[in-house]
Amino acid sequence: MDATTAPHIIPPEMPQYGEENHIFELMQAMLEQLLIHQPKEPISFMIEHLQRNNDHDDFQHAVHPAASGAPGGRRLHPEVMLKAPDTVLIERNLGKRIDPQTGEIYHTTFDWPSDPDVQNRLVEPAGISELETAQKLLDYHRNIIRILPSYPKILKTISADQPCVDVFYQALTYVQSNHRTNAPFTPRVLLCGPQGSGKSLQAALLAQKYGLVNVCCGQLLKETVADKSSFGELIEPFFEKKVTVPDSIIIKVLVQRLEKQDCVQKGWVLHGFPRDLDQAQMLKKVGFSPNRVFFLNVPLDSIIERLTLRRTDPVTGERFHLMYKPPPTMEIQARLLQNPKDSEEQIKLEMDLFYRNSAELEQFYRQAIILNGDQDPYTVFEYIESGIINPLPTKVS
Repeated sequence: MDATTAPHIIPPEMPQYGEENHIFELMQAMLEQLLIHQPKEPISFMIEHLQRNNDHDDFQHAVHPAASGAPGGRRLHPEVMLKAPDTVLIERNLGKRIDPQTGEIYHTTFDWPSDPDVQNRLVEPAGISELETAQKLLDYHRNIIRILPSYPKILKTISADQPCVDVFYQALTYVQSNHRTNAPFTPRVLLCGPQGSGKSLQAALLAQKYGLVNVCCGQLLKETVADKSSFGELIEPFFEKKVTVPDSIIIKVLVQRLEKQDCVQKGWVLHGFPRDLDQAQMLKKVGFSPNRVFFLNVPLDSIIERLTLRRTDPVTGERFHLMYKPPPTMEIQARLLQNPKDSEEQIKLEMDLFYRNSAELEQFYRQAIILNGDQDPYTVFEYIESGIINPLPTKVS
């Protein structure tokens, strides 16, 4: 086979490593530096650039030197511009006073000292007259229109004509938020929630819209048994005895599925595993960490209503819900059966088990997004979709 037409087998570790270590941004930074500086020895230049910028945070805070002129080709990211009317700025400037002994700056309106001795020795600093301030503002307006285009998509304009505390918190919120990059992103989504929280429906919607591989752990085990594979032969006795399949077997089946090229290239949405901290640590150990985790929280009353009213027609196999999808005739209703797992007692046991483990899972997946699953499923999907499309917020410890 011609090497140029051979299929490219991408190891599953590659995209995960690239995302975690920001390889795309690193390569983009190096390419920008090469094009800007055009060194005679590009290899040596790149090695020096990597040695100079070997801190992970340097690549997190963006790269183009033309905007800032900063040494090493760094620029601050994100950028914040404080904006206020010229009349307000002139008025603020006119009120400045300085203590010649301490160098402390005060203001006649906003920060006047309480000590009479300090008040008496305050002097007006040079260059703050109305005419001088207006000239400085004119120079600023001439230059700023040439600077702003250097900060596309990362510049936040905040009104400075408001209390300092409000300005500070708006700037802090923006700086702490992550911003989208051009780096390719392959979703690896984990949906957590009790039975009946809507994980299966949300996974199906994500798979349909974004082409993700829908990996339901329970269904995967059933398919493995049906395939009569070596793993299937191991799982079948546990199914026959109706006991839990050991985690060691489940993780091997999962790894086998997640390693396939459709999962590596398209991304995946996993549900039904992990259910506790040990399983989550096991999944991480084998190298399959999700980059988006959602917890669907639904009250017990709603779960009971969703599950205890489910019925199945033994003749056709069709599923009904006595409230949301009732059978069309009394004849069908008379023959409907309830799965023993949908009894109220069993549901309460499952819910109790889930919420006993969920606290540790939420702590393990610290960047997880907690959602109210007790609402219209398409509303829930919109929240999940937003959490996948947008960067995760920075959590300050």
